[in-house]
Formats: sequence, structure tokens, C-alpha cells
Amino acid sequence: MNPPSPSGPKPPQRVSLAGLTAQSLRESMQAGHWQGHLPGERELCARLQVSRSTLRSALDELQRDGLLEVTQRQRRRIKAPKSHAEPVPSRVIAILSSRPLLAMAASSVVMVDELRDKLSQAGFSLEIHVSVACFSSKPARALEALTTRSPAAVWVLFGSLEPVQQWFVRRQLPCLVVGSCAHGVPLPSVDADYRAACRHAGALLRRKGHRRIALIRPDGDFGGDLESEQGLLEALRGDATASLLVLRHNSTPEHLCALLEKALRSPQPPTACVVARTVHVLTVMMFLMQRGKRIPQDMAVVSRDNEPFLQHAVPPVTCYAASSAQFARRVSKAALQLAETGKLPPKALRLMPQFVRGATV
Repeated sequence: MNPPSPSGPKPPQRVSLAGLTAQSLRESMQAGHWQGHLPGERELCARLQVSRSTLRSALDELQRDGLLEVTQRQRRRIKAPKSHAEPVPSRVIAILSSRPLLAMAASSVVMVDELRDKLSQAGFSLEIHVSVACFSSKPARALEALTTRSPAAVWVLFGSLEPVQQWFVRRQLPCLVVGSCAHGVPLPSVDADYRAACRHAGALLRRKGHRRIALIRPDGDFGGDLESEQGLLEALRGDATASLLVLRHNSTPEHLCALLEKALRSPQPPTACVVARTVHVLTVMMFLMQRGKRIPQDMAVVSRDNEPFLQHAVPPVTCYAASSAQFARRVSKAALQLAETGKLPPKALRLMPQFVRGATV
């Protein structure tokens, strides 16, 4: 058999995760994301969402290419010469969250993985920045420091409140909100249609004879929670005998149980609960069972969201399930359009979750 002609087509080369990581770091250094030295390995692993061994293989490749050198203090100094040409446009799309990936709901983790895959296919890398300070009531200093230190083509905000959103509006940085914007904030957003889901839940509970409904939600003016409240109010509108009780808790089981205890002892206790966070459904159901309440005979329970662990609850929980794959497609499409054009219409894209009939209503 004759050897292949040197002028013929070369077989495709498989690119390892370490190679992709090295390429992402190379592009970030060329774009001037870091000055002087790279951040530590722990920060880079968290930002790039790769293992320590993968990161070290990528750093070794950059060192062999002469782009890095290790100093006596074991810091990696950037050796690439400064270029006076126009800066390379960033190929990084950054997620900003107050919670690390492992602390997110399972559906959010799946969505981030699918988002990373879709962005990688389009030539973008995904970074995750976790900062509690950026989600405070006065986030300006922390946000300024982060966005200066780690420029990105697009910032994707997870679970943000109005002060964070308003800062991105003032700075005019390309930004996409995963969730709902605060009232009057002109940013593009992608979220489940909580208003429609809760309107459906309220109508369902009314048909089952419930007139006193409690909405159980975390404290804080998250757009999706406000939309949920509005949807329930719309479902109860026109019925003078119906009422909505909003229980805003601090996300601890103790506070949530104390609010439920007070509500059950009131002259007109609720007969149905709509729970705005899946993890709190377990707290609500176990508390009601401790108080001798039968579900659904004495108290109906509806989960506004869905997570895999609800499938193992007894009785099965009535809930609303949004598709993680569909969510990732919409977010990646919007993020890529924003990265390529620099702008998106400041509109809300809403995905209607599927109603999952359980046995708690």
C-alpha cells in the first residue's frame, strides 16, 4: 500500500479538553484579561469548570509554547508581548451567580452543562463567577472589580435582584438575565412563565374548592416570585370568598415552619399551599404531616418548580416542569446573538412549563 501523499488531506485532529482549556486561556491572555500573572489554580478551575489535572496540562502546554513561565513563588507569569493592535474580541461568556454550581438545583446544573456544550460548538468558552458581594444591596464596587478583571463578551446573570440589574443597565455591558427582571429594568431575560403557571395553579385549586391559598416564597424581590404572586391573584380575582396569603421566609426551615404554624393557627387558615422553591416543598410537607394534616385531604400542596427528587415523594407532588434542554437552547441562542451583535431587544422571553399532575391536590 502506498503511503498517503504529503499534499493530500490530513486526517482530522481530536482536540482534548486540556487543549480546549489551553486555547481558552491563550485567547484570554491575548485579549488582556490578566496583567502580569495568571490567577491561582483554584480560581482558574472554578472559572473554567475543569479539573486540576486538566488545568495543569493546559498550563504546561502554554509554558512549552513560551507564553508562561513559573516564578520562584510558583506564580505563572505571562510572557506574551503586549500588542499595540486592536484587542481581540472576547470569546468568553460569563455566568455570574451568588451560589457555586454544586449548590444550584439539579435542573440548573443540567442547564449549565448543556449551555457550555452549545457555546463551545459556536467557538465560545463559558466561565462561572461566584460572588456574594456582587448580589448585595450595594454591588457596584464588587461588580466593577469583577468586570474589569475578567472582561466577557456577555454576562449571564443567575437569580439577580434589581441593584445588580440596574448596574449593568448603567454600565451598558452586554447582559442577559436568566430569570425575571425587576419592574422597569430594560434587560433581555429568559425565564419560565411563572405568572401563567401560578394562574393555572390558582384556577385548579379553586375548582377543587380551595378559597384560602398560601404562596410560600423566599424573601427578596425576585421577578419570578412577584410574577407568581400576580398569577395567583389573577386566578382568584372576582371571587369575594377567596384570599391569598403570602409567606415570605428567609430560606431556613425554622423560619418557614414558624410562618406555617402561625398561618395554621389563624382564624382562617389556608387549605392549599403553592411553594415557589422545590427544596422547600419537602419542608412544607413534612411540617404538615407532623401537625397531623393529611395531603391532599386537609391541605393541598403545589410545587411551582420541579426537580428529580420530587418523583420520590409520597404522595407524588403536583408541580410544573420546565425543560432544561429547551431553557439552555433559548439562553445560548440569546447569549450568542448578544455576543455577536452587542445588543438584544430588552424583552422577556417566557417558556411555559408543563403541568405534572400529582396526588397532592
